[in-house]
Amino acid sequence: MAEHLTLSTSTKKEERYEALLPQIEALVAGEPDLIANLSNIAAALKQTFNFFWVGFYLVNEKELVLGPFQGPIACTRIGLGKGVCGTSWKEKRTIIVPNVDEFPGHIACSSDSKSEIVLPAFKNDQVFLVLDVDSDALNDFDETDGLYLGRLMKLIEKIAE
Repeated sequence: MAEHLTLSTSTKKEERYEALLPQIEALVAGEPDLIANLSNIAAALKQTFNFFWVGFYLVNEKELVLGPFQGPIACTRIGLGKGVCGTSWKEKRTIIVPNVDEFPGHIACSSDSKSEIVLPAFKNDQVFLVLDVDSDALNDFDETDGLYLGRLMKLIEKIAE
């Protein structure tokens, strides 16, 4: 297990993701506890990108329940199809929201959140958790984030088997 991160000083997102993902893989290698791994992944993302909020919501019957996160306090439970996280879960897809005020039914856990990306992870073809990343800047997420965070979700699926 890695005990610290080597942060890329690059201003390019791609290079920071390329440096971070192998370190996350090393960080979770050999650790069987999903919550411990999600906790370290959230911390690594926050430390590397200084996201406003980054965390996980885990499927618990008909709700998403707050899991490991970094940032201000958050909504504890989100229903299927509610907000960006619940919609990602229901539609089983990544959602990038350039301006959360323009997303129908957005749940404002914090009025400081301006843009968001949410990605689902699957087990047995069902969503079992979502990664939620918020920014305090508008239009902060793009296809680059979707690509690399999507790779991270594949790693999470693998370690959750």
